[in-house]
Amino acid sequence: MTKSKKPVLAGMTGFSLVWIGQLVSVLATNMTGFALTIWAYQLTGKATALALVQVCFITPFLLMAPVAGLMVDRYNRKLMMMVSDLGAGTATVILLVLSAMGRLEIWHLYVAAAIQGTFNTFQWPAYSATISLMVPKEQYGRANGMMSLVEMGPAVLAPMLAGALLPIVGLTGILTVDVITFVLAVGVLLVVFIPQPEQTEEGEKARAGGVWHETVYGFRYIFARPSLLGLQMVFFFANFFIGIAFAVVAPMILARTGNNELIFGSVQSLGAIGGIIGGIAMSTWGGFKRRVHGVLAGWIITGMFTALFGWGTGLVIWAVAFFFNALVGPIVNGSNQAIWQAKVAPDLQGRVFSARRLIAWFTTPVTPLIGGLLADYVMEPAMQAGGSLTGTFGWLVGSGPGAGMAVIVIGAGLFSSVVGAAGYFFKPVRDAETLLPDHNQDAKAPEMALAEMDEGMDGGVETMPRVTAP
Repeated sequence: MTKSKKPVLAGMTGFSLVWIGQLVSVLATNMTGFALTIWAYQLTGKATALALVQVCFITPFLLMAPVAGLMVDRYNRKLMMMVSDLGAGTATVILLVLSAMGRLEIWHLYVAAAIQGTFNTFQWPAYSATISLMVPKEQYGRANGMMSLVEMGPAVLAPMLAGALLPIVGLTGILTVDVITFVLAVGVLLVVFIPQPEQTEEGEKARAGGVWHETVYGFRYIFARPSLLGLQMVFFFANFFIGIAFAVVAPMILARTGNNELIFGSVQSLGAIGGIIGGIAMSTWGGFKRRVHGVLAGWIITGMFTALFGWGTGLVIWAVAFFFNALVGPIVNGSNQAIWQAKVAPDLQGRVFSARRLIAWFTTPVTPLIGGLLADYVMEPAMQAGGSLTGTFGWLVGSGPGAGMAVIVIGAGLFSSVVGAAGYFFKPVRDAETLLPDHNQDAKAPEMALAEMDEGMDGGVETMPRVTAP
């Protein structure tokens, strides 16, 4: 009888290959996003038009989240990752064809965003749960740091590459590159071995009771553990404020610079260097020993630099603020992700992580509309020369195009800092890592959950805010 060989493209090697495929694909997708942002704003001149693209992406994303988590846990995770990439790639192909035919219109972006949002629902829980299967627990922080580079790294090169290529190949050429990289990412998944999780006792319980029971199981799991719920409330409230701010960041820069594409691209690129440094730091360092400090202190710092971003009126302040804001992002997200990966059994992570993201992003479809409408119809008119609010905020941000959006960004940043600071006043959040056992100690979980529930009722976790990440 032949002994089966361990797959070569597995473990950290396999994970690294998947990571490279995603890095290249996300770089091209960010180039497409940058090019489409310029195109849409030049076409409409409205912040609301850009905000609606975000709404169309996130709404199906949230609606599909519980079902996606169930499918990730039930079916082959590699298949779910490939379905996600292929679906999102199909939306890009539609935009490519319309652009090549000269028929692209603003509403086409909304349809494409809805398709991408639907299929991306599978991506995050599948990729997040895969980390805990492919790398050892002590490497979670580093692996999550690498994944944060997928989010932040391409943001450095994408605006510069898109800005340089747009005059040469046009929007159609950039969309073509995006489609090619989708194919590459799927090709990498085909050759990498991704193990399926072993079934745990808790996982077997989750499967009992039918599809509806399984669909809502992730929510029940989180609500039975106030530390996990508290962490998500931190993200819930902080994402609410940051979502409002970032809905108007791009139009604010374009308005304050007279649609200067070079400054807009430079701010994104220079600021995102901080994200790369933060991701590299997290990949090599692994984060604080008490990861909750990475979450809560990180949110405080993120909010302060968001406020500084709103106060700035030119490239230097914007670049500095965006740099430090992005620097902290991988630490916040990587620390939070490592906590959840250590506490939740791998065969439950699809459902639990999908429920977790739905809780954290519940207000996301609303925040771009709040930011866009507040900017277009309230703050921008009020902050023009002689406007009703120039006497109140003019000393801080000046007046004219973009000043009203700057006030929104400052206020939202300060509120998100308050959310991070509030987390330290709630024991279930502050001591989440000690109150909750790791998933390989689940025998103690019921007693811990009950003890924690008592703590939560005394500490008022129900009123706890949340932060900007998964």
